[in-house]
Amino acid sequence: HVQLVESGGGSVQAGGSLRLSCAGPRYSYDTYCMAWFRQASGKEREVVAMMYSADGSQYLADSVEGRFAISKDNAANVLYLQMNSLKPEDTSIYYCAAGASRLCWSAPLYPYWGQGTQVTVS
Repeated sequence: HVQLVESGGGSVQAGGSLRLSCAGPRYSYDTYCMAWFRQASGKEREVVAMMYSADGSQYLADSVEGRFAISKDNAANVLYLQMNSLKPEDTSIYYCAAGASRLCWSAPLYPYWGQGTQVTVS
């Protein structure tokens, strides 16, 4: 059972910033794609940002475009999500995921997950 370890969540006022980190074993990072998802109370899990490992190309959800950025430190096996200009609607539990080999926006196709970290924006 591969567990990715997340950190960096917390409470922040609207307009503030947070950076989430996700560390894991090397083989979980040498996969087709990695992503950040979030799940608010009573809602389905949704993709926030994803990165294709081969060329580093990225996708950001419309709701976070221009405010969030996904990046990866390959030497340290750490995936990041920089979140700026946070809004109350960004309040959610954020999860990192790795290991999907296709359809990188689809949560069920990821075998490796972090435990989730709460982000609260007031």
